[in-house]
Amino acid sequence: MRRELRFGFSIMAVVITAILWLLLSVDTITHGHQGLLMLSLVVIAIMLGFPTAFTLMGMGMIFTWLAYDGDIHRTLDLMVQAAYKSMANDVLIAIPLFVFMGYLVERANLIEKLFKSMHLAMARIPGSLAVATLVTCAIFATATGIVGAVVTLMGLLALPAMLKAGYSTPMAAGAITAGGCLGILLPPSVLLILYGATAGVSVVQLYAGAFFPGLMLAGLYVAYVILMAKLKPSWAPPLSAEERRVELPPLTQALPAQTEQYAPKHLLQAIGRTLKGHRNAHVSLAYMLRQFGLLLLPGLLFLLLAISTWRAVTIVPPEVVYDIQPIGFSNSPPSPLDSGDGLQEPPLDDSGLQEPPQAYGLQEPPGAQDDGALAEPPGAASPAETASGVAEPPVPEAPAAEASTQPAPTWWWISFALLGAATTLFYLFLSFARLEIFKMLLGSFFPLVVLILAVLGSIVFGLATPTEAAAMGALGGFLLAAAYKRLNMTVLKESVYLAAKTSAMVCWLFVGSAIFSSAFALLGGQELIERWVLSMNLTQFEFMVLSQIVIFLLGWPLEWTEIIVIFMPIFIPLLAHFNVDPLFFGLLVALNLQTAFLSPPVAMSAFYLKGVAPPHVTLNQIFLGMMPFMGIQILAIALLYIWPSIGLWLPTLLYR
Repeated sequence: MRRELRFGFSIMAVVITAILWLLLSVDTITHGHQGLLMLSLVVIAIMLGFPTAFTLMGMGMIFTWLAYDGDIHRTLDLMVQAAYKSMANDVLIAIPLFVFMGYLVERANLIEKLFKSMHLAMARIPGSLAVATLVTCAIFATATGIVGAVVTLMGLLALPAMLKAGYSTPMAAGAITAGGCLGILLPPSVLLILYGATAGVSVVQLYAGAFFPGLMLAGLYVAYVILMAKLKPSWAPPLSAEERRVELPPLTQALPAQTEQYAPKHLLQAIGRTLKGHRNAHVSLAYMLRQFGLLLLPGLLFLLLAISTWRAVTIVPPEVVYDIQPIGFSNSPPSPLDSGDGLQEPPLDDSGLQEPPQAYGLQEPPGAQDDGALAEPPGAASPAETASGVAEPPVPEAPAAEASTQPAPTWWWISFALLGAATTLFYLFLSFARLEIFKMLLGSFFPLVVLILAVLGSIVFGLATPTEAAAMGALGGFLLAAAYKRLNMTVLKESVYLAAKTSAMVCWLFVGSAIFSSAFALLGGQELIERWVLSMNLTQFEFMVLSQIVIFLLGWPLEWTEIIVIFMPIFIPLLAHFNVDPLFFGLLVALNLQTAFLSPPVAMSAFYLKGVAPPHVTLNQIFLGMMPFMGIQILAIALLYIWPSIGLWLPTLLYR
């Protein structure tokens, strides 16, 4: 028997033993015990390979029928109500659109160009191929969010290149599988949408909160690869000069400035010489001007960003104060007619009904005209008369507030200091080879970055809802595939079919989760678990540690979708008692659920990679390579818990 099967059966044996112990240790089996039995049977059925969504629905229906003492009508009513509640959730509309965008971008064949340009751009970094693989996976996973597609494509592109360069198989496999899983954390992520719909947390805030933890995790992966390449050069040997060589276009090779006689010290000097004309007989002036325009792009982009963001962060818009008063109230002092009971009737003229006698009734308000004209009602703009009869002077109107300025925040200075340093380094070490790499990045890296920033920026800055941004992203993926001449009817049909298939799976899963959760709550299983957890008198720290350990262990036999829809409804009601922010808890869970793709025996990333790897790459080697990256994920969870501002700073800055 294979090890993974032995491991799976051992976990099932533990679950069954726990069920038997529970049933034998209680005198009376209540509905709450039936709820725990249902939860255990669902886990066992999923591990045996039954479809998750229909297992949840089936178990939920059976145990609801038992809870209602065989009343089939009430059971069917619960199923219909739970299904309708799930399908009426507006948040789920974004899922098919984001998935469709991902499949279109995948079929635009950008990943091959992106990996090649990243590989050449990072050629001098230790472990450059693995680093380029991780960066490519992070960018492509953000654009697609489809883990299987990223791992499969990078397995076809990066794994042969790394093995040919002498990389160890575990190092290469670990970099591909770990990098491909970043798509479930980095927005736009389907996991965050499902968690937001389950926990009632804003998906917009989840996207903003997951941005920096995702970058932190990717940075830790890169730091580990660079460190191991330094400590163990045999695991990730440096590239040879031939592998780092960049092929120059024929026109660039024809430039006289490339020869030793006229070789300049810097590319700008070379272009300046060739623009003179007498040494540039075989290269057109238009070609040289295009090269010069490309050189100016980074500097112009830096200046554009600096100028546009400087005004946004330093100018404080005027605070608009609306003088809105409740009906029946006024800022003016009360007049003799004001009784405090509401609006007063305006005085009537002589042509209508007469006022009651003045000796016994209300007096005419001051300033009433003898000719029968209407008097000013109390609280009008004219000076109001106080109870003592002294008129109060009118209050002058406040001048309109003007926009003021404030110093630029620290984060702006840090961000643009780093961008300025990167731009300066680009120009200091510029050469014809690096210019070609920059042109390759313009054709692969920047289109994806623009698409990602357009989608995420519109969500994070409140310009569009997640659903509207997903529609915009789907249009962007459509245009991107058309721009790279990859859009045809076959690609469109495949993308629509795969998007519909994935979306149907997610939606059925959500319906099954709703039915299961309703049955679990009806049986009292949730209440039983809450009483058990609260009886342990845990502190907030102990509860957070316990919950994350449970989720980490659940990631070994289950996938992230099953953990979100089955177990999050159990944890979320406990958060209020322990004073835990559901947004922060969701970020910890999203980091933790990276393990669901990297932990055997389920470890879908390993099986995706094994399906496209050479025959000599074994599953055990892939599992061995994933273990260090699982340790890095645990380190990232600890860092996020110690410094919550990593995830909460951006949502707090933008929305709170």
